[in-house]
Amino acid sequence: MAYCNHISSMAEPSRSLHQNYHDNHYGFAIHDDNELFGRLLMEINQAGLSWDLILRKERTFRKAYNDFNIKKVAAYTETDRERLLQDAGIIRNKLKINAAIENARTILLLQKEFGSFEKWLQFHHPKTKAEWVKLFKKTFKFTGGEIVGEFLMSIGYLPGAHSESCSVYQKVLQQKPMFLNMNK
Repeated sequence: MAYCNHISSMAEPSRSLHQNYHDNHYGFAIHDDNELFGRLLMEINQAGLSWDLILRKERTFRKAYNDFNIKKVAAYTETDRERLLQDAGIIRNKLKINAAIENARTILLLQKEFGSFEKWLQFHHPKTKAEWVKLFKKTFKFTGGEIVGEFLMSIGYLPGAHSESCSVYQKVLQQKPMFLNMNK
């Protein structure tokens, strides 16, 4: 993927921020539902913006959204929505804020039915990107093709996070990402 090749051309401090994400997070499986929700929330917020901006705001996203605690976000009230709309540390887009809250509520339902968000993902695996996009659009708010593709690549459900020549590629493979189990 181009992400592997373009980090070295970035200026500091963006390069360090991206290098850390690339080397330690991108393409690696996430087994914690709150972290999966957080990654989805961040991918949704990136829509129309740069990933650099989202990475720089990760700490403030965590703080604003109760460390991505699904139960807490699902219980947000209109007061919480207004608080988020006033928070300059995050993306103050009403559609994205509403999607975060509604998606947290959806994940709670998925957890009841499947045991966890991760198990819901595993239940539906393997799928092509187009099949995943269709499923996500039916299940979640504000999830188009780019958001779904990046989310699933970033957690190891779709290939493409790293090229074979990337130094991190073998590290990701050792973790046995879900895309290796694809039959399609």
